[in-house]
Amino acid sequence: MSSILLSSAVQSSLYSLQQTNDLLTTTQNRLATGKKVNSANDNATVFFTATALSNRAADLSNVFDGVVAASKVLKSTNDSISALTSLVATAQSTARNALASSGTTARTTGSVAGLTGTSSFAVAATKTFTVSDGTTTATITSAGALTGQQVLDGINNTVGLKVKASLTVDGKLQLEATNTNAITVGGTATAAELGQFGLTAGVTAAGTLNTARSAFASQYDSIRSQIDQLATDATFNGTNLLNGGSLRVTFNEKSTSSLAVAGVTDTSAGLGIAASANTFQTDKDVNDALTNLTNSLNTLRSQASVFSTNTDIVTTRQDFTKSLISALNAASDSLTAADTNQEGANLLALQTRQSLSSTALSMASQSDQTVLRLFR
Repeated sequence: MSSILLSSAVQSSLYSLQQTNDLLTTTQNRLATGKKVNSANDNATVFFTATALSNRAADLSNVFDGVVAASKVLKSTNDSISALTSLVATAQSTARNALASSGTTARTTGSVAGLTGTSSFAVAATKTFTVSDGTTTATITSAGALTGQQVLDGINNTVGLKVKASLTVDGKLQLEATNTNAITVGGTATAAELGQFGLTAGVTAAGTLNTARSAFASQYDSIRSQIDQLATDATFNGTNLLNGGSLRVTFNEKSTSSLAVAGVTDTSAGLGIAASANTFQTDKDVNDALTNLTNSLNTLRSQASVFSTNTDIVTTRQDFTKSLISALNAASDSLTAADTNQEGANLLALQTRQSLSSTALSMASQSDQTVLRLFR
């Protein structure tokens, strides 16, 4: 099929109209997408640079979700430690209430003050110092001298003996029955040798159980069970940092920047909080519990400090990552985003030009129509 020849005026007008339509399509696409670079065909360098920035922002967004989750785990852990601290403080108050209620079991307190575990006195070799509850007897044998600690250990470490030994606040040796049993002090040591510890041979009559202390011991054990339950329940998003779990937080898309958070075991056993001994009938058992509780509070406070530091680190990285994602997206947008005000003005101008080009094409076609009239 032969080509159709158009006059130069028509060709020029048609070409101008085609250019205008192409520009209109481009402008309308920019307004519709909000971007001036939508593909590599628009501007390969800008397109691939912007794509790289957007891809990194997307990768960091995935990492950011993990950082946010880790932040919440640490916050939950801090809240759980606060709750555990409150429970331990409550147990401490309960134990103090038990101590405030005077014991009613048999007890004998030495007359010599100022004794310590290292206090040492001459006691002839092979001489013995015995303490009995009527069924079980503790026997401490001298090797030429006896220390306060040897006496304490000899009594407290005798299995089944219902007597506890301790030093009072003013350093006096005190023997306390754990039940309704008498206390018998004896042995082959002389009265003078026993007197060095402020004790005399003889029997201290049996006493009675203090029901108030028994009730406090029961409350104490109940709180101890709550500590175990809380530590077990302190799980957030599958992670429990208070019951042997651990946490690793990744901060970048290449996993080359991270933080490892070691967990702890804050059950009663992990904190060193033993069950009440002998229903708190002796001051020694109550004081031992108070010592354990004080150590537990110190442990929890130390843990709270560590977890708070980790929380600050994760929160800082969370804010940093969020800011970096925003900056990457802004940089990508600045390379590809269209100026809608300018494109709107362009659209108005192109529509005007299109109208003018259509008019010009119509006028150019009229010259051909004039020639046609000559043949009529």
